[in-house]
Amino acid sequence: MDKSASELQQRVLAMISRGVADRTTEVDFNQLARDVFAFQYERCAVYRAYCERRKQTPQSVMHWKEIPATPTSAFKDFALTCFPVAEAVAEFHTSGTTRDMAGKHFLATRELYHAAIGPNFAAHLLPDYARLPMMVLVPSPEEAPHSSLSHMMGVVMEEFGADDSAYYVDGGQLLLEKLVRDLCEAQWAHQPVFLLGTAFAFVHLFDHLQQQNLKFEMAEGSRAMETGGFKGRSREVPKADLYALFERGLGIPTTCIVSEYGMTELSTQFYDGTLRAGKRTDWKVVPPWARVLVIDPNTGREAAENERGLIRIFDLANLWSMMSVQTEDLGIARVSDLGVTEFEVLGRAAGAEVRGCSLNAENIVVE
Repeated sequence: MDKSASELQQRVLAMISRGVADRTTEVDFNQLARDVFAFQYERCAVYRAYCERRKQTPQSVMHWKEIPATPTSAFKDFALTCFPVAEAVAEFHTSGTTRDMAGKHFLATRELYHAAIGPNFAAHLLPDYARLPMMVLVPSPEEAPHSSLSHMMGVVMEEFGADDSAYYVDGGQLLLEKLVRDLCEAQWAHQPVFLLGTAFAFVHLFDHLQQQNLKFEMAEGSRAMETGGFKGRSREVPKADLYALFERGLGIPTTCIVSEYGMTELSTQFYDGTLRAGKRTDWKVVPPWARVLVIDPNTGREAAENERGLIRIFDLANLWSMMSVQTEDLGIARVSDLGVTEFEVLGRAAGAEVRGCSLNAENIVVE
């Protein structure tokens, strides 16, 4: 890593290290975001060609909101990196895609990725500093080395989990009998537990409990984190109904369930503020090293507060890939009473593309 790249990475790490409670000024964020944009423009030929076609360069872009966003679909067509792909220390693949080719996110270093995971996770899921046994309903990082979710779970389990934390997916199968036995033991010992998994895995658990006529009343302090959709792997259950199943089947109130929003193409995850606030909310909090815009797909411009559009994320922890990512998820955004940007995910907008935001193999030529 050359000196300029190392210095830029240290600046990003410094911003992340100040934590979720930090109130990074717009001036500070804007300057660092523009410097990251210039770095990515210089070092990623595909992105540079895309920006030049849009006539948006480091010389013309004066504000982070103007930085061109890379569509998530582009991660399927290109290796979007600012370093030689052969030097990647990790490679994460998307899942549940509608195209044959998965999107890929390559990491030049795990340092930024890991730095972004810890403070956000702790602030929203462990505000009481509890160290609980984590029951993780996803494959381990060893079983799923190309899963960013499994990698994240490995990081948080090592940093925040109790010694008896465990994974409950093996060989692609959810270990329901083992999970039920461990829940029984925890209930008998009055031990709070922390369940983490995908929405479809939890549906399988609740279906199993119903079939076996089982109900648990987990100890006070128990909590859950759910993430992701269903992607055809189980029956779909509305979010409110899913959370009611936590209360009915496990005795975990909805005020102790946090929803995570993450993407393979990002390094930062986003969480709702339910556990911190002590009341149910679907608004996800944006940490200081990231920004979120909601874009009107018809105009390509920022939508008004509380108007729906497509979610665009600026993630400084994505220094070595693409900082600005255009998702295909619908949402709304607002500024909270504390002056922090929050957004709510409303679902997928399959096939939607922001006007003027297209990056694919047919319309990009790299000299």
